[in-house]
Amino acid sequence: MAMQTMLKFVTLGREMPEKRAADERAEDFHEIYREFADAKAAEQASRCSQCGVPYCQSHCPLHNNIPDWLRLTAEGRLHEAYLRSQETSALPEICGRICPQDRLCEGNCVIEQSGHGTVTIGAIEKYINDTAWEEGWVEPIRPLAERPESVGIIGAGPAGLSAAERLRRQGFQVTIYDRHDRAGGLMIYGIPGFKLEKPVVERRTRWIEEGGVEYVLNADVGRTISFDAIRGKHDAVLIATGVYKTRDLDLDNAPARGVVAALDYLTASNRIDLGDEVPDFADGELNAAGKRVVVIGGGDTAMDCVRTAIRQGATSVKCLYRRDRANMPGSQREVQNAEEEGVEFVWLSAPNAFTGHVPGEAAVADESKVANAGGDVDGDGIGDNPKLSPARIVTDTDRSTGPVAGLRVTRMRLGAPDVSGRQTPEPIEGADYDEPADLVIKALGFEAEDLPKLWGVDGLEVTRWGTIKADFRSHRTSLPGVWAVGDIVRGASLVVWAIRDGREAADAIAAELGAAGRMAAQ
Repeated sequence: MAMQTMLKFVTLGREMPEKRAADERAEDFHEIYREFADAKAAEQASRCSQCGVPYCQSHCPLHNNIPDWLRLTAEGRLHEAYLRSQETSALPEICGRICPQDRLCEGNCVIEQSGHGTVTIGAIEKYINDTAWEEGWVEPIRPLAERPESVGIIGAGPAGLSAAERLRRQGFQVTIYDRHDRAGGLMIYGIPGFKLEKPVVERRTRWIEEGGVEYVLNADVGRTISFDAIRGKHDAVLIATGVYKTRDLDLDNAPARGVVAALDYLTASNRIDLGDEVPDFADGELNAAGKRVVVIGGGDTAMDCVRTAIRQGATSVKCLYRRDRANMPGSQREVQNAEEEGVEFVWLSAPNAFTGHVPGEAAVADESKVANAGGDVDGDGIGDNPKLSPARIVTDTDRSTGPVAGLRVTRMRLGAPDVSGRQTPEPIEGADYDEPADLVIKALGFEAEDLPKLWGVDGLEVTRWGTIKADFRSHRTSLPGVWAVGDIVRGASLVVWAIRDGREAADAIAAELGAAGRMAAQ
């Protein structure tokens, strides 16, 4: 009788790959999980119950064939597992690293619901596809036939890359335009290396380029190149810019320095990791070293910020969130990682004012008392070298280290549910307190930029939130020959949804261009 390969969840417990010790990983930006060994990956894959209705698959936006490649991994047929894994995604090793599996596939695993602990789907997906790269199984994109039609894609993030890969496989000529100097979007500049090391992204973007996709970088639409020029050059255009406008704090007395947007902070850190020179990091504005850091927000971006600040050598790192832990939108796995690394979470708290700085001329007059022979970076007549100590006297209004000295914080409680069903945070009267801070990072989410205005485009319809209106199936916009996908349509969302949107739009574009080609031939 053949030995049962699967359904071993009853005798085998759930195991993640070994996690590096918190004190070790907090010193660098390398990924925190070690690789699965072959035997361990096969063992963990064998825990899958191969259920008749795979909720893991149905709750994956890409509908990845998860039970199939788990079974193939358990049987030692890893090459076949890879082939199944890459059928539905252009970025599988990236999804294996950064997807919030605890909210998607793993969170809906049948054996998780039965109390046996979920299959470690994300870690196995990462293992399969990393092995594929190491073994040379990842083949270049080779269209069966070249097509003359061209597609211009604005945005080299996951939505744009996914669409480019799918269109290129069908032989279309594809050009991706991006405002940055590297392809990858937020995967390269927004997500820290301890979650997604940059060579992983660069390897995939290079593979797409080698498959025949052209990148036009430093192409800031509306500034260095016009949207009309891109439309005029291509048979179809796909907008996949993402959303980059930071939601701001509703506070009136923000100081001139020491309060930064999350994306500016993370981009600077990632550029340093990539070997770039960043003046705002060098002068301390976007560097948490030696500072008391407060991050405001409760999503995955806030988790990226607090864990980055730890690695930069912050004196202390606190995360303020206006709801409780159970209502936090960020991954609970990331919260746990942050706590292990020394981050303190202050639940049910919201800032209502900045404290300790004096705006305007009073601040400058007070700073004139500071003894410092360093260079005057901020133009206030006072030296700005933070290393000149003890000659340098730090005051509450010292602009060179950041004039913010803290936040006035209001304690909150959860009241009645709103229309979405979530309990609404309410302030507790008389429960305010002061939280000291040298650097405050705003991680409150992202909004869409006003693309019609920035690009000078008439007729591109947007929603009341500023996102582009597009058909939810075809992703077609109000402009002929123009489609839109990803966060610029959905609002800030997940990489896996952007990949799905890109694939769907690519198929819609291919269908329309193919139909137009057939009509022209007739």
